Amino acid sequence: MNLKDAATRVRENAHAPYSGFKVGAALRAGSGTVYSGCNVENVAYPEGTCAEAGAIAAMVAAGDTELVEVYVIASSPMPVTPCGGCRQKLAEFGDGAVTVTMGTTNGAEQVMTLAELLPGAFTSDHMAGR
Repeated sequence: MNLKDAATRVRENAHAPYSGFKVGAALRAGSGTVYSGCNVENVAYPEGTCAEAGAIAAMVAAGDTELVEVYVIASSPMPVTPCGGCRQKLAEFGDGAVTVTMGTTNGAEQVMTLAELLPGAFTSDHMAGR
């Protein structure tokens, strides 16, 4: 399954009544399975869920724990990067070489690796010797 198509489709299901900013994310797990998620806002703004976090939750719930590719899409003038928290969440399940493609509904795209998005990521290596 094409990640761009999966992210584009799930974006339509986003619950964004407060910001009006719908985001879709799709990731490919190490198993090859594609998982997707959309942002879900809450009236207790900003207590919602980001699209990337939703896709990761779906992946983990299905029993996969490694991601190998990510696509994020939003309706914005330029590609939107994952927020800081989602960068850390992505780094939990993918190595620094994983590509993250950020796209707009108008067709613009930017590709970066997780290492480029989150240099100096906090990893389990930091927990050694605890």
